[in-house]
Amino acid sequence: MHLENIKLSNFKNYSNLELDLCDNVNCFVGNNGAGKTNLLDAVYYLSFCKSYFTTIDTQNIRFEEPFFAIHGRYQHQDNGFTVSCIQKRGAAKQVKLDRKCYQTLSDHIGKIPLVIITPSDQSLILGGSELRRKFMDGVIAQTDKEFLTHLIQYQKSVDQRNKLLKQFYEDRQFDSAALQLWDDQLAIHGAVVHEARCRFVEGFIPIFQYYFEQIAGSSELPLLQFNSSLLSFGNPSDSAETRLRMQLLESRNHDKCVLYTTVGPHKDDLDFLIDNFMVRRFSSQGQQKTYLLALKLAQFEYIFNIGKIKPILLLDDVFDKLDMPRVKQLIHLVGSDRFGQVLLTDTQPGRVQAIFDEMPNIEHRIFEVSQGSVFLKS
Repeated sequence: MHLENIKLSNFKNYSNLELDLCDNVNCFVGNNGAGKTNLLDAVYYLSFCKSYFTTIDTQNIRFEEPFFAIHGRYQHQDNGFTVSCIQKRGAAKQVKLDRKCYQTLSDHIGKIPLVIITPSDQSLILGGSELRRKFMDGVIAQTDKEFLTHLIQYQKSVDQRNKLLKQFYEDRQFDSAALQLWDDQLAIHGAVVHEARCRFVEGFIPIFQYYFEQIAGSSELPLLQFNSSLLSFGNPSDSAETRLRMQLLESRNHDKCVLYTTVGPHKDDLDFLIDNFMVRRFSSQGQQKTYLLALKLAQFEYIFNIGKIKPILLLDDVFDKLDMPRVKQLIHLVGSDRFGQVLLTDTQPGRVQAIFDEMPNIEHRIFEVSQGSVFLKS
């Protein structure tokens, strides 16, 4: 699958823009602040119905304009289709597939698989556990519609259970039957989420380790460890649903004191290690960058292995803190037949041009970006 053409109207710093892309590597070069990342974010919108960088859609409308619109024409196995995302001020966001509006945006997730790598991904290593859960869930959701449904219901149940716990405190009354209703929902949906994450980590680790070795070319051993309290709770022969019910019951008195749900998949985490040392504490910036790149490239292959559709790969300013041999190795990897369409940004035009001069067999286009304008260079 690849994006043939994209049109932007009033999106961030672009008033009107239309680009034709090649189906292999597309490079956007220019100074910081020129709008390179905004182009990648527009492509991300067409896959996930939201921005990768901001949570408020109207903030992406250009200046005082009344709306933004993004239109993408895709090609997949000789079949073409168009996706549109339109946000008007004071109105609900619309996402359309061939002019037919989705009633539920989650129905679109997975239609256009996509993986993005940005400098902000450093927070995966240095940030809180919710970011690593979001990473896991984002990969699984692109390949498993049932998982996404259960995840949404689980999160709603956690919110409702927390509200009920606070209500008990304010009213000075406790209703165990009312709480049990939400415990039942947490157990049903949480078990599906837990089991899906377990399967994901098991299948993801060898792919991740392969890409780390390809980029780093070293003998370091990267590890991923799924950190879930449910793994060590109760009888292993019992189902995840049964063990989660028991765990919620055991933590009930504590939850009543702290006024929120302290156990369950919403507390899961992923531990990132190299040679059994925590990456966030003991690794260099170069090692952390390599670790993140391997995670995201493994995400690409994991999604492809299940869905049999090569995701679009977005690389935003990924060359920073990588030496030239690793930059070349990365371009060689993503430009190979193993990957599909790639869109990448760089602040150094000469760097990408020199690399492609050494790799003439990789189809590519280089675009120069300057203050809301984009020009094809080669």
